[in-house]
Amino acid sequence: MNKHRYVCVLVAILTLSFSVFAQPAKESKELVVYAYDAFCGDWGPGPAIVEEFEKQYGVKVNLVSAGDAVEMMTKVISEAGNPWADVVIGITDDMAQKMYDANLLQRYESPVLSDIPSFLHFDPLYRLLPFDYGNFAFVVDTERMKAQDIPTSLASLVDPKYKKKVILIDPRTSSVGLGLLLWTIEVFGEDGYLSWWEAMKENALTITDGWSSAYGLFTEGEAPLVLSYSTSPVYHVTYEETTRYQTAIFCEGHSTTIEGVGILASSNQKANAQKFVDYLLTEAQLTIALANSMYPVNSKTELPAAFDYAPKPKKSLSMETEILAKNLDRWLTEWTQVMSR
Repeated sequence: MNKHRYVCVLVAILTLSFSVFAQPAKESKELVVYAYDAFCGDWGPGPAIVEEFEKQYGVKVNLVSAGDAVEMMTKVISEAGNPWADVVIGITDDMAQKMYDANLLQRYESPVLSDIPSFLHFDPLYRLLPFDYGNFAFVVDTERMKAQDIPTSLASLVDPKYKKKVILIDPRTSSVGLGLLLWTIEVFGEDGYLSWWEAMKENALTITDGWSSAYGLFTEGEAPLVLSYSTSPVYHVTYEETTRYQTAIFCEGHSTTIEGVGILASSNQKANAQKFVDYLLTEAQLTIALANSMYPVNSKTELPAAFDYAPKPKKSLSMETEILAKNLDRWLTEWTQVMSR
């Protein structure tokens, strides 16, 4: 927000100056969209989506890379007294409660919701609408790991043979990292998940702040295993024409994630914001599916053959919202204590 500047000359000039410069920047017709880094990056879907949306609707969009998903949510909440964004992209179902509690989102029942299966409607009040979904998984570089060494479960990952061969992500700053934390709780329970993390400290090459940096290290050859999504190989098949990177499917199942988009209640661009959300849920679905390597939510979207290389887990795991909201802060504190020892 621009600071007002007062020029002590003539009263008339002062009045004119105030009327011009006191207007906040958000009075413009620019639609400000916050999204996580990977969505906004050169290889993410954001730039192409914004370009096409601007052409079709004549609405200028300012796409802001706001960190990883948890960092972005923290930013939006911290700006509550001086809001800037109109739309926020990438708040997942497992971290949404903090956004609900902050009471910052506008309810929007998009007409497109009828084309989205009901199991993806994670917010009954439609403050957040689903735009893609998937399962968390570990992706393997098959040129650097033999088939017989690929892990088959979370429990198998603590084997000493994986020492310094796994790239993890911090659950305090990343929705992907948070997904693994919840996954371990779903599999091992509250009595056993911290023991898994204690053992995994030895096998983790590093724990990055976000998915982009973790996956970048992985593709640079720093380690043969990285926390990501079961659909990640789709990107490599589509854009690199390689099946080198493959998903390790675990016998106990995989934790699910649904990414949502929401409109800020403070926005003075609600009509354009609704158009943008509807565009994400319709014409942009294939772009999102390919660039994000995630499943589209719109049932009318036809998936290309590349998705045949994304094996679906036989079992998808999820946690009840009430349990998550009640315990998340404590789980994060316990995780921090274990990992900092």
